[in-house]
Amino acid sequence: MNPPKTSAAAPEAPERHPTGAAGTLNLRLRVWRQDGPGDAGRFETYEATGISPDASFLEMLDVLNERLTLEGREPIAFESDCREGICGTCGLMINGRAHGPQKGTATCQLHMRQFSDGDLITIEPWRAGAFEVIRDLAVDRTPLDRIIAAGGYISVNTGAAPDANLVPVPKEASDTAFDAAACIGCGACVAACPNSAAQLFTAAKVQHLNLLPQGQPERWGRTEAMVETMEQFFGSCTNHGECSEACPKEISIDFIAWTNRDYVRAKLKNRKLAGQR
Repeated sequence: MNPPKTSAAAPEAPERHPTGAAGTLNLRLRVWRQDGPGDAGRFETYEATGISPDASFLEMLDVLNERLTLEGREPIAFESDCREGICGTCGLMINGRAHGPQKGTATCQLHMRQFSDGDLITIEPWRAGAFEVIRDLAVDRTPLDRIIAAGGYISVNTGAAPDANLVPVPKEASDTAFDAAACIGCGACVAACPNSAAQLFTAAKVQHLNLLPQGQPERWGRTEAMVETMEQFFGSCTNHGECSEACPKEISIDFIAWTNRDYVRAKLKNRKLAGQR
């Protein structure tokens, strides 16, 4: 059972000193706890004291979990891996915002200096019907993997590495494909979207291949398969734009427009003539 889509942000607090007298932060955390997918879940409040402003948000949770463990209490389940903003494993709703208050930043790169001493911080899992809560703040993002499996690859056998200049690629095309490839697959776009749509994720994964010469042989089949797999799990895009605002890599919604164009063309394209310009 997933928690409701709406998120309750922490109430506004009066202006206060950024840190306490010892140069550390004393915080109150309102954390979503859920024992499993079928449970109702609830908020629980914890005190996080003596937190360094230089600690990352996940390091702050590590400190809290260590204290809970020493007290014989169940630690808070959350996901992380590289903690360098690369792998996309981490992802939390922090005060009602995907990844927290700092734009263009993943949860693992968010530092506690973004908060003030005495703050109440509300921490929740991704809120989307396609992301079933596994436990506490950890969710199942398998539907994103299903989209990649549908066509997010080039299937030709490449053999040995070719010379770098063997296939000419326009600079603008390579730069734009690289921008799309920056997607880390965290799911923030889905969590932030009022429709729980995954168009930004899908478009990034489609276009980082479709924009390059190497991606052309499978362009139409790839687009059709990935978009239609996406629609089995996620809501529809209404160009709200919140996905791009929440994205830690600030991926542009232009990729959604290009993927919509490619999808229409894929439906009309005679695949027997795909080798022609």
